[in-house]
Amino acid sequence: MNYLLISKIAQVFLGVLLTALVLMQSKNAGLAYGLKSSFSMYRSLRGVEKIVFTTTIVAGVMLVLNSLLLITLS
Repeated sequence: MNYLLISKIAQVFLGVLLTALVLMQSKNAGLAYGLKSSFSMYRSLRGVEKIVFTTTIVAGVMLVLNSLLLITLS
């Protein structure tokens, strides 16, 4: 099996997935919203919002690990 090819395909997939997940989270995330929300009360993530947040972190870690794998394979 060609691990380099599989890793390259996974890299593209993870990049697209991570981009989509970040864009899903960025609603109302402008500079004014960020300043306004930094002075408001803490609000915990619930439901789908928490799942998307956790999946974004996992996808980011997998992207970094796959990048390191690509460096060692080539």
